[in-house]
Amino acid sequence: MANMFDAIVIGSGVSGGWAAKELTEKGLRVLMLDRGTMVEHLDYEYEGALEEEIPARDMMPKALVDSDYFISKHGYIAPSTQKYYNNDRLNPYAYDEGEKFYWIRPGAVGGKSLIWGRWSFRFSPEDFEANKQEQVGLDWPIRYDDVAPWYDYVENYIGVTGSRENLPQLPDSQFQPPMQMNIAEQWLKEQLEATSPGRKLINARLANITEDMPEQGRTKCQFRNQCGRGCSFGSYFSTQSVTLPAARATGNLTLRSDAVVTNLEYDAARKRVTGVRVVDALTGQAEVIPAGLVFLCASAMASTQIMMNSRDAGTGRSHFDSSGTLGRYVMDHIFRTGASGEIPGFTDYIEYGRRPGGVYIPRFRNNGGEEGVGFRRGYGFQGSAGRSAAHPQGFGASMKHGMRAYGPWRFGMGAFGECLPYEDNRISLHPDKVDRFGVPLMRFDVTFRENEDRMMEDARIEGEKMLRAAGLINVTSYRGENVPGDSIHEMGGARMGADPRQSVVNKWSQAHDAANLFVTDGAQMTSISCVNPSITFMALTARAVDHAVKQVQAGAI
Repeated sequence: MANMFDAIVIGSGVSGGWAAKELTEKGLRVLMLDRGTMVEHLDYEYEGALEEEIPARDMMPKALVDSDYFISKHGYIAPSTQKYYNNDRLNPYAYDEGEKFYWIRPGAVGGKSLIWGRWSFRFSPEDFEANKQEQVGLDWPIRYDDVAPWYDYVENYIGVTGSRENLPQLPDSQFQPPMQMNIAEQWLKEQLEATSPGRKLINARLANITEDMPEQGRTKCQFRNQCGRGCSFGSYFSTQSVTLPAARATGNLTLRSDAVVTNLEYDAARKRVTGVRVVDALTGQAEVIPAGLVFLCASAMASTQIMMNSRDAGTGRSHFDSSGTLGRYVMDHIFRTGASGEIPGFTDYIEYGRRPGGVYIPRFRNNGGEEGVGFRRGYGFQGSAGRSAAHPQGFGASMKHGMRAYGPWRFGMGAFGECLPYEDNRISLHPDKVDRFGVPLMRFDVTFRENEDRMMEDARIEGEKMLRAAGLINVTSYRGENVPGDSIHEMGGARMGADPRQSVVNKWSQAHDAANLFVTDGAQMTSISCVNPSITFMALTARAVDHAVKQVQAGAI
């Protein structure tokens, strides 16, 4: 059968959306496949709705939380956003076996771009060099300078707000004006930087625009802080509002929702992917679509699952695992640790509007050869200050009067830390259990280790010390249970490297075992820094498409 499409993109999240945009704009006929239900831009059911207009006042019913619906137990879902998440009863994974792992999956076209937190930070030069310097894991085959032009390209297109700080551990982006700190955060910035030298409190860097982008039909943020329900203004970056319209405008895109990719067909003699096997989630009909060029962007764990399930019948080895590393070196950010306290004064002020972000304290540990901290790598803090309603006392008129008052200003922050790449942090296919499409269920054997534990204990102690030194009162700190996957920043499984014997993809995100397969989501990551990764996925995707199309034009693919 002749190829109807020049390229197939699997997944429609931040990476898949960028792959489709770049490929179509370069003239290729593209088929985008996503296993989720269709969600069109402007068709956001509960956008702007009042709580009383949402089922159960936007709180998951206890009976559902107490059932086996996994995601609802971990605070990532509400009736207003339920459509955007995977139904774990219908599409389970083997989380009752192996080590504990929270696999928080989207369930709609747009993927995590509909539900992400939008914090957008570049990796630093040190992040690309640390593995080699410390002899940990595998050296990245690329450096910051290889990615920097693509960071520029992506940021200018999607819109990222922030402030220029000239910090080596957190390179500046191409910024729109930041969302300004409120009066309490401005005070805290002065106090913290004066009392904790070497540490900075800066504006959040967000993919929420503060200036209109009329060429994309996008309007600046309205300060509603309901991003997770969808945004008709296009104020935050999502596939629906940014990359999908651009790809559709070329006339070169075909999009299929409810299309579950089970595996990739492979020609071992030619070392090429020849087709993509797809099952219609609504009808159960299966087909193999011929493939010339494939961009696998289904998310780190899902892309790795598809590759692992791409194998000859009766064998356990994937076509794409000549290195023996496929499914290994899985990482996620460690968090559930932080500190909070009360900011004295400013009781004549309240904040107008609801910002969708806050402030950030960039990594300050192990920068520039610091010694004696007891762990490798580092962490940053994300936080914000605000006032909530007071807790009224009594009954009747006194209680009603109390409800009109505000409590004190409070500041809270949580740490995100880097997990090292461990070979035995791995995912695998269940030997016996399959899903409703016949794909073996995923198993997770991923744990945080002593290095991550020490890091989070340091974050708890240092966070509390910083806030006390800055003058906050009633300061407390906390450490919750740290479960891999919980931060929804899972990475690895098909790591990037120069040596085909030690890695799955090369420096162009191109599979060593198939020249026409590119893996440009989190699966390719060789290490994970301590910052949110989505902007890096986008930059690496745009870079990979540029290389792939040049290879196609040269006849190398």
